[in-house]
Amino acid sequence: MSRFTPFEWIAAMRFMREGFVQTLLIVFGVGLGVAVIVFMAAALAAMQNNIIRRTLNYMAPIVVIPPQQVARPLREDGKGSAVLVQPRSQQLRSIDQWQKVRSQIERLPDVTAVTPVVSGPGFALRGDANKAVNITGIEPETYLDVIALGDKIVDGRLSVASSDIVIGIELAQDLGAGVGDKLRLTTATGASATLNVTGIFDFGNKRVNESNVYISLHVAQSLLNLLGGVSSIELRVRDPFDAENVAQVIQDETGQEADSWIRTNAQFFTAMLAQTLTNRLIRFFVGLTAALGIASVLVVSVVQKSKEIGILRAMGTSRGQVLRLFLLQGAVMALAGSLLGSGLSFVFLALFRSIARNPDGTIMFPIDIEPSLIVTTAVGATLVGVLAAALPARLAAQLDPAVAIRG
Repeated sequence: MSRFTPFEWIAAMRFMREGFVQTLLIVFGVGLGVAVIVFMAAALAAMQNNIIRRTLNYMAPIVVIPPQQVARPLREDGKGSAVLVQPRSQQLRSIDQWQKVRSQIERLPDVTAVTPVVSGPGFALRGDANKAVNITGIEPETYLDVIALGDKIVDGRLSVASSDIVIGIELAQDLGAGVGDKLRLTTATGASATLNVTGIFDFGNKRVNESNVYISLHVAQSLLNLLGGVSSIELRVRDPFDAENVAQVIQDETGQEADSWIRTNAQFFTAMLAQTLTNRLIRFFVGLTAALGIASVLVVSVVQKSKEIGILRAMGTSRGQVLRLFLLQGAVMALAGSLLGSGLSFVFLALFRSIARNPDGTIMFPIDIEPSLIVTTAVGATLVGVLAAALPARLAAQLDPAVAIRG
């Protein structure tokens, strides 16, 4: 090394070389910890993004519907108490002045797409087969900006003209229907329409695939006795995680009820939060384990090198230099472990891609490790190494030279 190399660096490298096996083990331990932290963080983010993406494929982030009908007592009994009124059943109703409501929503800066929808229960019949379905009347030119229905067509094409219908793959199997076949839709009011199957979709969700059917908005209005009206307005927002706040704004401005996908999937979000908390705890304990490993190695090094430290102190080495010597060892071991861990994280990623696959051979969900994640973890691990070395460094700096040399 150059004679201009600082004393602390020379001494630290020498101490680590003399305890090479210990140094190697702690570097590998830190590297494994960093690799686990990076891979788990990337895997969790990828898994949650994949779940959210799949959920929002068939569900609008916000759905605006008419407010619930509330039953109110109209008279009181002789004792001054209100007469109990049985709540009336909620009927399919149109949003009042829905075109105006739609315009109000479109002006909001966080909203990127808005589409009117008519949705209600019905039955799909073909021959002797009969299945309960959810009839969804759509306006294709705007609906596809909210729901990625066009990307999910697996047979035929997406066409919802006045005589067309698009059905799910499970429903097609249950009814024995294919592209070009005819289905008859009926509703509780007795209205019916015979439609031609133009496309079959697959959202990857059995419940959606076997219950949802898509037809023209005007045909749905006629079938569900909602002429000129819509049962809901669905919209997409810039940030799906901000949907609840946007829904509250819409509700305050329009007077309509706005349900966000966060509220309607409350249990799912609770599970995601629990999963995130568990992941953070695991990463914390992995980091703590690495810190304790560094600290223990350096404490042993202080004990083993006490005589050398005493001699250095007797030769004029200051307490500050001894302190920096051991802090430098902790930083170097943590940094070396971080670099090793960064490489190992890509090895773990390659193993995941080769093992975690769907039955059809495709990867379960893509994981991309962001460079910023590696840099953040490496910097954090290095700081942890320095903090872990603080106690051993303080012990070494406080050694009395005479006592240390006598052993």
